[in-house]
Amino acid sequence: MVAAVVVTSSVTGFMLLLKKRVDWIQPPTLQGAPGVAEDFITIETLLDVVFAQDNPDFRVPGDIDRIDLRPADRVFKVISKHHYAELQVCAVTGRVMSSGPRRSDLLEDIHDGSFWAGWWHDWAMPAFGVGLAFMTASGLWLWIEPTLRRRKRRRGLGGSGG
Repeated sequence: MVAAVVVTSSVTGFMLLLKKRVDWIQPPTLQGAPGVAEDFITIETLLDVVFAQDNPDFRVPGDIDRIDLRPADRVFKVISKHHYAELQVCAVTGRVMSSGPRRSDLLEDIHDGSFWAGWWHDWAMPAFGVGLAFMTASGLWLWIEPTLRRRKRRRGLGGSGG
């Protein structure tokens, strides 16, 4: 069981490190139309655009997990609470530029244990972390302690044989 958690956490952690480089994991952030912050659409307009898409993951405000604004790219990333979906909307024109899965959020939920259950994330994963730290420290001690003992013994033998 512990090995499965460690392997799963390691694999998903590695994939999360690659999320900005692999489009399959996380859609790349697109560039919106030229403009300045004063030209950006309002949140009300953004929500109207999102709900007009007839996307089952974006029907009501409660379906939205978060809205990320990338001012330099002039884009809103609207992330759903359902099915790890994402819409990218131009902050200047209000045009939907991208719609698709956001697998990085799924990988993150698997990585931190929240995919399995809230209690797993809150209690089991911290316990695994403490256990892994203990196993690492005790493993290091089991490796270092005999080396120190041998060195001490050699010093003791070397000093009296003169």
